[in-house]
Amino acid sequence: MAAPASSDSTTLIDGSVLEGGGQLIRNAVAFSVLLSRPISISNIRQNRNPKGFKPQHVAGVKLAAEICDARIVGVEKGSEHLYFHPGRPKVGNYLADTGTAGSTTLLLQIALPCLLFSSPSPLEALESILALRGGTNAIAAPQIDYTTQVFLPFLRRHFHLQPTLDIQRRGYYPRGGGKVVLSIPHSPGPLPSFNLTFRGNITAIKGKAYVAGTLPSHIARKMADAARLRLVSCGVDHGLIDIEVGRDNDNDATGSGSGIILWAETDGSCIIGGGAIGSKGTDAGKTGDDAAEELARNLKHGGCVDDYLQDQIIIFMALAKGKSTVATGPLTMHTKTAVWLAEKLSGAKFQIEDEHGTARTILSCEGIGLASSSSLNQ
Repeated sequence: MAAPASSDSTTLIDGSVLEGGGQLIRNAVAFSVLLSRPISISNIRQNRNPKGFKPQHVAGVKLAAEICDARIVGVEKGSEHLYFHPGRPKVGNYLADTGTAGSTTLLLQIALPCLLFSSPSPLEALESILALRGGTNAIAAPQIDYTTQVFLPFLRRHFHLQPTLDIQRRGYYPRGGGKVVLSIPHSPGPLPSFNLTFRGNITAIKGKAYVAGTLPSHIARKMADAARLRLVSCGVDHGLIDIEVGRDNDNDATGSGSGIILWAETDGSCIIGGGAIGSKGTDAGKTGDDAAEELARNLKHGGCVDDYLQDQIIIFMALAKGKSTVATGPLTMHTKTAVWLAEKLSGAKFQIEDEHGTARTILSCEGIGLASSSSLNQ
């Protein structure tokens, strides 16, 4: 079905710009819901093979549409065009299922901002319940443990948001079948701005190496040992490293899988993550080494957030009131795309400066100060 003809109020977005993947869709739809702004996206996922919507993108857009009673066209597997006309976002109970091992954390990226600013009626609860089904620890996406240990703590500390997450069942490739449930309190807004440019010294490096299903337990130990060795070789004090080794109970996971998640804590109130997913044919030691290398790379540049967190906080910086500033490493393509889209759709203004004599980038944003009442169709 063809999308309706664009009106003057519909914002046209080229989905092939910069990163040209699913992140652009997620952020564009979230801004559309929050700002009551119809959008039309063409060339969806042009920089991916295959192009167009995958099941997890379909599930995410349909979830956002349910939250705000949107009119949608083109939301089907393989589609390269989307028309999204939002209504009013509502507090409620919602369920989204990728039907695959598609990432639950990517579903969360599209739904969380919408539900934070959804508006309850006088007789409704003041929080939404969001159940997400699919993969919890997948490649090319933040692991669910990253969400609990890095992303949500950042939202609590710097934006005073209090969503909670319960991992009820882990789901691994190729079956998926995981389930996480979030409680998301309504936020009247606006979010506060923040300044995070001092990282400080590392006070602890924590982590978890895990296996599930038919995989032997020694895989988790091998990942943890390799990660520890790599971190020490990068100059980290052995005494600061604490990596838990564990196995998922059969009742708590679907399928077989393995991986490791690491995070560093600093006396500047920063949490910086790294991780890796095990795969068939890859030595467990290499998986642990890769995770530690990712963490070490994010520590080396001296920024206060890692590569994953960079782009995930852009939408919140744009929505906050006043000027937010954060020190990062070199900007990723995901972050550049998120900044471009935030300026296009919200009117927030970003400033990017390479810090002289360091590998850090100073990223600032003058946010729009969104309050929940301003996101509604009156």
